[in-house]
Amino acid sequence: MAIASHIGTHPGTAHQATRLDAITGRYDPWLLGVAIALASLGVVMVGSSSIAIGEGLDVGPYYFLARHLLFLAIGVGLGVWMMRTELKSIEQRDRLLLLGCFVLLLLVFVPGIGKSVNGARRWLNLGIVGFQAVEAVKLMYIVWLASYLVRFRDEVNATWIAMLKPLGVAAALVALLILQPDFGSLALVLAITAGMLVLGGVHLPRMFGPVLIGLPLLAMIAIAEPYRMRRFTSFVDPWADPFGSGYQLTNALMAVGRGEWFGVGLGGSIQKLAYLPEAHTDFILAVIAEELGFVGVCLVIGLYALLAGRAFWIGLRCVEMRRHFAGYCAFGIALWMSLQSFVSIGVNLGLLPTKGLTLPLISYGGSSILMSCAALGLLLRVSYELDRAVRQVARLRGEAAPAAVGSSYNSSQPSTTQPAAQSASSAVRGTSRLRQRVEPTLGKTA
Repeated sequence: MAIASHIGTHPGTAHQATRLDAITGRYDPWLLGVAIALASLGVVMVGSSSIAIGEGLDVGPYYFLARHLLFLAIGVGLGVWMMRTELKSIEQRDRLLLLGCFVLLLLVFVPGIGKSVNGARRWLNLGIVGFQAVEAVKLMYIVWLASYLVRFRDEVNATWIAMLKPLGVAAALVALLILQPDFGSLALVLAITAGMLVLGGVHLPRMFGPVLIGLPLLAMIAIAEPYRMRRFTSFVDPWADPFGSGYQLTNALMAVGRGEWFGVGLGGSIQKLAYLPEAHTDFILAVIAEELGFVGVCLVIGLYALLAGRAFWIGLRCVEMRRHFAGYCAFGIALWMSLQSFVSIGVNLGLLPTKGLTLPLISYGGSSILMSCAALGLLLRVSYELDRAVRQVARLRGEAAPAAVGSSYNSSQPSTTQPAAQSASSAVRGTSRLRQRVEPTLGKTA
């Protein structure tokens, strides 16, 4: 009887497989800790910055805080659901998620379903609450693009068509965002697309063509509307019109300057008292700067840097373990969180023109809170499956080596079982299901 038959019928093999299947992973403690820290800081600062707004609207001083806590609780539930969902089942629904992106962005234009706020049609009317469709689109689009890069990884690096397909999808989403209009989310989607393509191994010289074409088009879109042009000119010199186009930024800068090193103390902000618009949403960092000072701003920046850095590190580990879908999802979420927080912080500090982007997990906003929690839940799931795969590889290598050397039934041919053990070990590296992943090749899909 062949050595493979002996291995297949040996009772210890089935027992080993059972033990491998029983191995569980753990969620990354750094990601979990930074998510809890950001959410906790958000609760404190939304409560502090929204009291005057709630009293001014006659809805009570803690109206926005109560709603924020409700959204956060629902978001935590959504995040836990994502943490318990196998990545394999998410990857299998990538095309449905892409279809959902277009459906959501089209629904905002349907009368009775979409609603307009301040001249922009970005929200879906869900009865008691509105939902900003683009927040869900960001996460669903990242999942689809991660799956696409897995299926066409070699082609993306070798052919124009494979590289241009995701750019075409991004252009279609951008067209719908222009109609809303939502220039901030538009730029974010394009940046995430470019970043994931680069990290996915696209041929960099080929990217120069679309970039050289896209940047002038974005500039034309940015200056096509007069209000966007006013935002740019007010960003350059907000003090030229401090009671008009530069009103938000001048008040934000006064809040930042008043905070100095350690701030005026929690709850002591003056700018939030009906002077600074959107103090609990887009300009919440200015309130943080006023109440917690330079140290508080550095704390916020450090937390986002830790979140993004840890996500990129997890993505890199996944790619090294040949878990490409998980790695690309981690890269996409890291790009989303880092770029959005960078823009929001830049706007509050007067470094970038005003955009309607919130601080993830900190700013008030139901749509943003829900989808940020879902994204972090997916990221934690990636870390869980990565840790589980590492433990399975360690267990398999530790138990396969003694079997190849000291087993009584194959002692006559010890060299034959060693490749089998190595093959089993490499199979674990391919996928969490302990089967070898079929890698994509030119002209084929995985």
